[in-house]
Amino acid sequence: MAGKVRPPRELLEEWEREDEEAREIRRRSADWDFIERQPPRLRLALIVYIETGDPYKAARIAGVTLDEFNELRMKARIPLIT
Repeated sequence: MAGKVRPPRELLEEWEREDEEAREIRRRSADWDFIERQPPRLRLALIVYIETGDPYKAARIAGVTLDEFNELRMKARIPLIT
């Protein structure tokens, strides 16, 4: 038996809440001193990841591979919450 179909607006609101919760966790967990010491391009990439949760976009901004960005993300103590 299928569950109740939820209206698109309700789903969108739920996804927005979940995105904001994940963003807050990334913001609180991040090592901002480490982030601020990075060259501008890497610093921007880390901030973009914190705000969007998109590691692919952040890696492109940083000009590194996804694996290299993931190592940087871990050094900055940003959890992998997308």
